[in-house]
Amino acid sequence: MGELILTTYDWVPEPPRGYVRDLRIRWALEEAGLPYRVASTPFRERGAAHLAHQPFGQVPWLTDGDLSIFESGAILLHLGGLSDKLMPADPPGRSDVQEWVFAALNSVEMASLPWTLFKFSGDTGESAGWKMFNDFLKLRLQRLEPVLADREWLAGPFSIADILMADVLRLPDRFGGLADAPACKAYVDRATARPAFLKAHADQMAHFAAAD
Repeated sequence: MGELILTTYDWVPEPPRGYVRDLRIRWALEEAGLPYRVASTPFRERGAAHLAHQPFGQVPWLTDGDLSIFESGAILLHLGGLSDKLMPADPPGRSDVQEWVFAALNSVEMASLPWTLFKFSGDTGESAGWKMFNDFLKLRLQRLEPVLADREWLAGPFSIADILMADVLRLPDRFGGLADAPACKAYVDRATARPAFLKAHADQMAHFAAAD
């Protein structure tokens, strides 16, 4: 393992603070107790140096020695390989975590993110688009609800799968979207009460506030 450097924006407007996806990586690094430092890239000017690390002009990315990794899921899988506090070393345990990593990103976030964008835009009236995504999120939560009612964490011990799923669910929870999914709501509350999340969240808020 080389020096771990997490790169995020130097500043973002207030509404997304606390939800920028470098939080997922900060959280994992704090859970594992891995040493790291945070670097910044300009929010307003996303030039060639940024795109060389993240071709979509987003954040975060992580450098580990000569490696540069983008996409939060890919970064978390890399970190899971560095610490069994984030992902078990045995093949069955790793498989369980990995399938829930992809479930969070592909099955749940694809429903929660568009729903949240409608909420941010204020377009939650009678439009066909809103109804479609509202029904889609409800269906995903209905499928997830009995899973989380029956276990504390998704794949045995707390893992990167829980970091992703809890963070994916935090966005609809921000707008009351988990009101009819009490097990999902309790799961988010458990995850975000962890000291590593609280530190990661506070550090992200302080990072962006320092640039105001």
